[in-house]
Amino acid sequence: MDVYFSDYFKVEENTIEEYGAFNISLITDLPLFIDPFLLFNSNREEYKILHKDILTYLRFLKDKSLKKTISNGLLKSWYQFPEIKQNWFGFCKTGNGGSGLGRDFAMALNDNLKTIFSAFGTEEITRSSHLEKLCLIKARVGKDNISDFTTNLIHGFLLNYTEKFAQTFIKPEFRKKLNARQVRFNYRTETWETGLYDLPWYNGDYVLLTPLDILTKDDTWINKTDLTKNFDAIPTAIPNDALRDEINNYFLSILPEDPDKESKDKAKIKTVIKYPILIDYFIKYKEDNGDGAVKTSFDKVETSKALYVRQSKELINTLEQQTEFYINPGNTYGESMARVLFLKDVIENKDGYRLFYVKGKPVKKEEDLQILFRLTWFATSSDVNREVNNGRGPVDYKISRGNIDKTLVEFKLASNSQLKKNLANQVEIYEKANNTNSSIKVIMFFTDSEETKVKTILKELKLDTSESVIMIDARNDNKPSASKADKKSLELVPH
Repeated sequence: MDVYFSDYFKVEENTIEEYGAFNISLITDLPLFIDPFLLFNSNREEYKILHKDILTYLRFLKDKSLKKTISNGLLKSWYQFPEIKQNWFGFCKTGNGGSGLGRDFAMALNDNLKTIFSAFGTEEITRSSHLEKLCLIKARVGKDNISDFTTNLIHGFLLNYTEKFAQTFIKPEFRKKLNARQVRFNYRTETWETGLYDLPWYNGDYVLLTPLDILTKDDTWINKTDLTKNFDAIPTAIPNDALRDEINNYFLSILPEDPDKESKDKAKIKTVIKYPILIDYFIKYKEDNGDGAVKTSFDKVETSKALYVRQSKELINTLEQQTEFYINPGNTYGESMARVLFLKDVIENKDGYRLFYVKGKPVKKEEDLQILFRLTWFATSSDVNREVNNGRGPVDYKISRGNIDKTLVEFKLASNSQLKKNLANQVEIYEKANNTNSSIKVIMFFTDSEETKVKTILKELKLDTSESVIMIDARNDNKPSASKADKKSLELVPH
């Protein structure tokens, strides 16, 4: 069962954990990422140095942007970095190859070095500059861009961190010496340098480990959602009462009558753009409450370890030992349907439902359920891809063997507000786009009311007798061994 770093490289999980790293999957990216604020806020000197190095590089870019127009070639070299896919984190839907930092990000950063970063290095309100400023008001710049940029700038650290572990704990036959790109920036030649490293080698590429204490999930500590949520409290921190009143007056003047949440949020961002001092006071608040970033990230990473590693391993073991899940029956439709039905049986009849609960609460994110399901597909001759958007909407999975034998699998939560629309229209569109008429719709529900909702929708759409629609009962209050299983589920979650 070579699903995780520990499996393939024959290293004990405890060894990786004691080293402080995350035991990554080598099948699919996991939705964790590096938050630069955790470098800034850390008590570890090496992390603080990494954050200072990021600021040094940004200062270099700012100086260049103020002196001259940056050519397309230099934009690519200095701004448009590829994703560091070797750490197996991020937001890729297929394998571990993301899109990286494109021209939109490059132009946004270059432009904003002259505007919202104009006081870069001379801040009077905040204790430091922060790259995350860029995602607060700029469209199409999000956590994935910030993480990719940060990961590229600390690539050398991650290489050294992994090499040290590999040379200590991994046998030579699982390692390879290679020249890694973009290890450090040479400010004299203004170019990126390569470096020679001895690293874990898997499927034609090296693998990187990442420290747990710089990872988070869902969003960076400094983020647009919190900016808009806490907007009303930010002006009160401004000591200049005239400016406070001016900001409040402007905000109220651009609000429409009877504003809804969307129009309020737009007005907030428009106000922030007009009065960028609000960003500095928001970031100061985040700096002052930095311990919250550490706790929040720790909880999210620990939950991710429980779900993506510990509970996923138990699910795989159960499927392997108690079912014929890993026997390929015929075509991709037969294989996919058999696996879905085996999974349904494990969840409903073999206490497998508890693997979809963390700290006693159901996993209410379709992405998490899809990833957990994907991790069980390590033993198959079929190509299993979580599809990117093909222009007609994304499909959760495409199981294929060449161009002729394809099956689509949609894995949805009953609580999804778009469930009826998806069942009514989207799957048919996906089938046409992928040149197949073979698809399976899997719907997982966690409560009685969700079950009723799904059955009503299926009846309305005349899909209640369809063999391609599979409902999975993941309730925790109707199983014979519920109390014991709940207790065991809680034991899976680290404290």
